[in-house]
Amino acid sequence: MSLTATALVLQALLAHTAQAGYLLGVGIADVTGPPAEVHFMGYANPGQKGGGIHLRQFSRAFIFQDESGQRLAFVSVDCGMIGSGLRKEVLKRLQPLGAYTDNNLMLSGTHTHSAPGGFLMHLLFDITTLGFIKESFDGLAEGITLSVERAHSNMAPGRVFLSRGKLTGTSVNRSPTAYDNNPEEERRMYEDNTDKEMHQLRLVREDGRPLGVINWFAVHPTSMNNTNTLISSDNVGAAAVFFERRMNGPESIVGRGPFVAAFASSNLGDVSPNTHGPRCQYSGRECDMGSSSCPGNEACVAKGPGTDMFESTRLIAEQLVAKAWELWTAPRAREVRGPLFSVHQYTEMPGQEADFVDARTSETSHVRACLPAMGYSFAAGTTDGAGAFKFQQGTRSTNPLWNTLRNFIMEPSASQVACHGAKPILLTTGEMNFPFEWQPTIVSHQLAMLGDVALACVPGEFTTMAGRRLRKAVHEALQDAPVRPDRPEDVIVVGLCNTYSDYITTPEEYQVQRYEGASTIYGPHTLTVHLKMYRNLAQNVAKRVLPDPGPTPPELMNDLITLLPPVLVDTPVWEKNFGDVLEQPEKEYGPGDIVHVSFVSGHPRNDPRRGDTFLTVERREHGGWRVIATDANWETKMIWERVSAILGSSRVIVQWTVPMDAPEGDYRISHYGHYKKLFSDIVPYNGTSKVFRVTGNIDTEAAEDLFGR
Repeated sequence: MSLTATALVLQALLAHTAQAGYLLGVGIADVTGPPAEVHFMGYANPGQKGGGIHLRQFSRAFIFQDESGQRLAFVSVDCGMIGSGLRKEVLKRLQPLGAYTDNNLMLSGTHTHSAPGGFLMHLLFDITTLGFIKESFDGLAEGITLSVERAHSNMAPGRVFLSRGKLTGTSVNRSPTAYDNNPEEERRMYEDNTDKEMHQLRLVREDGRPLGVINWFAVHPTSMNNTNTLISSDNVGAAAVFFERRMNGPESIVGRGPFVAAFASSNLGDVSPNTHGPRCQYSGRECDMGSSSCPGNEACVAKGPGTDMFESTRLIAEQLVAKAWELWTAPRAREVRGPLFSVHQYTEMPGQEADFVDARTSETSHVRACLPAMGYSFAAGTTDGAGAFKFQQGTRSTNPLWNTLRNFIMEPSASQVACHGAKPILLTTGEMNFPFEWQPTIVSHQLAMLGDVALACVPGEFTTMAGRRLRKAVHEALQDAPVRPDRPEDVIVVGLCNTYSDYITTPEEYQVQRYEGASTIYGPHTLTVHLKMYRNLAQNVAKRVLPDPGPTPPELMNDLITLLPPVLVDTPVWEKNFGDVLEQPEKEYGPGDIVHVSFVSGHPRNDPRRGDTFLTVERREHGGWRVIATDANWETKMIWERVSAILGSSRVIVQWTVPMDAPEGDYRISHYGHYKKLFSDIVPYNGTSKVFRVTGNIDTEAAEDLFGR
């Protein structure tokens, strides 16, 4: 049965049952940041900055409204994470709609590490991007807002279904020694040291027509490693594109809908997609398990499942899509019914107190959260991307040399050292406020109930076991509430949501001081305090009472520093004009061949062409030309290169890998961009290659694996 036929059967199965339970809307918008000479956010690698586009960034919005008018807008964004300042700006821009507030807007970053940074405002997060990058911030704010507006404008009666399924071979735990420090009795409750279950919310219209889908699965989008310089939404973003093309048609334009698919983040803190595991980079020997280190200067690097990062990204994306499609077509999906209610509260974390029950001794102690600080192992990086200096994971003691250098910046106070316990402090960020706040002290906590499904929106990267404890805590709190909502069948951890406050490990994992523990910024009982806050919110949800909004995060916009120089001028290479072709394609290509065309270009920062493209691949049809791919397609790459920094000359290389099922015919490639005149305007230009021929056999089976045709 073809995929189209399968979708029609599914539509028929859904259409004959009960009437709609919610008003639903979906929307998608481009949020791609500046594609060149802006550092990426994620690996904190000062050498990793943009030089083109492989996959564009998108914001995917899903709006739910129940019969009483209660509403929730969930948005999954192809970016590293969400900052409080960004969310505040989006709420400001959504005010004219009069429907979205702190309580019902839930923004979640997919956590790609291959997108421009500089949008989080806190100093530590933006320091590797040379400060605040307004182009990144505005692109995200505009695109997120537009995706919500589009979802808002097309709301219609519909129904929601939930499916769950186990997906193996797609993820591994990158800090198993920390995970193994959790109580043995607790570990025995679970089969794996990462969460293997995918949760899917399927949205359909009242007549059964597919509307959208949200898939949550815990895996880092770090298939693209820290040598990549092309903007990419990584494995989860590719999965979203592949699923959307499966539903919208194989030659649909990426990012135009109408069907919208999100592969959203969950408790991915210690979860890697590099399934071959870590090895010493050159010798291939096993790394030291505890420190993830190798002899000499060899880095400990995790790879797989592919032979390079692009293949690994595609393979992980295909696995995610295969499981999501299995759930999408599952005949026994459970319908989500019942009222909707969402609550939100800001919390000043330092000084927050909670009770911690030690599972090993059953003793209860009164604990508190600390001022933010980063440990030594933070500088070691992870097996997905090593740090810049010779630090090692698992470091629990200080080094006199590094302490001396640290103290030039700020020596941690005795109370700070005592509070953070097993963590040797490298940066006491919570005690440093010059020139402004280094890391957040006020974070967002949000909890929503959609019928009997709870969505716990968390301000950072929860590890596997931290996420499990959160799900258990929320489930129990809802069950024990004096006034209970619909029985909570599922609690979904929504990752990197509303605020970014680094990692959240369990107290036991924290003691091992792997990268994740060293980056748990409020000390050993960060999770303990978070669990208390979500239990409190569960009581609010059960009673349908809004909590106190809490303290307002500081306004940092006027304090921000930007060191990235602007584009001053573009000049074409000698005796050429902008858009001229420097390298023409060959006359003929077959399936699997890579077409190369290069053009005289302006700087891509002049205009990131959001909602548009830097390139098109066109096929001649009926005497005209039809666009069959843009720079958002998997099979294309837009690579920008500086030709002369002094003159401001550059070129763009367009690559198109001919799909295995590409119809025979005539094709051409075009490039679009903008150049900047000195002390003058930014001017659009374009150029088009010569026509070339695609020949060869059509392999529809091979193409179906990737694009769902």
